[in-house]
Amino acid sequence: MLVLSRKKNESIVINNDITIVVVEIRGDKVRLGIEAPKEVPVHRREVYDAIKRNEQAPVEGDSPSETNS
Repeated sequence: MLVLSRKKNESIVINNDITIVVVEIRGDKVRLGIEAPKEVPVHRREVYDAIKRNEQAPVEGDSPSETNS
């Protein structure tokens, strides 16, 4: 993991097309602004985890039906 120090209004650039800016620092919270192409999904971690859980959950009716021989 790369760890960087940034002050308010300073930024980092990822892969030439994603910019993360420190918008505000208040107490123990930091507000970040993220500029990324529309095709790049950007989510808070808890939202990302929920999306992944929903993708892995079996859809009702997807299980093979049992047959009696």
